[in-house]
Amino acid sequence: MYMEDLEVDDRLFRNVMGSFATGVTVITTEIDGDIHGMTANAFMSISLNPKLIAISIGERARMLQYIKSAKQFAVNILSSNQINESKQFSGQLNLEHEVAFESYKGLPILQNSLAVVTCKLHSEYEAGDHTIFIGQVTGVKLEQHNPLLYSQGKYRELKELKE
Repeated sequence: MYMEDLEVDDRLFRNVMGSFATGVTVITTEIDGDIHGMTANAFMSISLNPKLIAISIGERARMLQYIKSAKQFAVNILSSNQINESKQFSGQLNLEHEVAFESYKGLPILQNSLAVVTCKLHSEYEAGDHTIFIGQVTGVKLEQHNPLLYSQGKYRELKELKE
């Protein structure tokens, strides 16, 4: 049984959640030779031993069934020069050129990402209008790039603060 939303306005709730600065990821998987990707910022580390991460996918997203079918996925943590890739996989942009993929640990990954985490599906949990997928980490890659950030509906860059 779910509690009522206690009269929290949907738009205000989205604005509050959107004010939390996050990194930007593209979740990728492959089914029968077809590569699928989706931009997401609902990603977090869960456990060091065993190495587990979580992603959250909305019930209306096609990626939900792709991950359930493939039982594996990659999280591509985007670098600051990958705004177009973020927009492409969120449906905001239809690029004329092909997105450059390579293969890592048997999964398609985006070239030039800041980092990549590959996973096999460990478990899944329905939570409201989303499914939380827990992935057991099968591989990681790290490059020397600046991260792409997102907050308050805009892409942002990281800069060091003077202490």
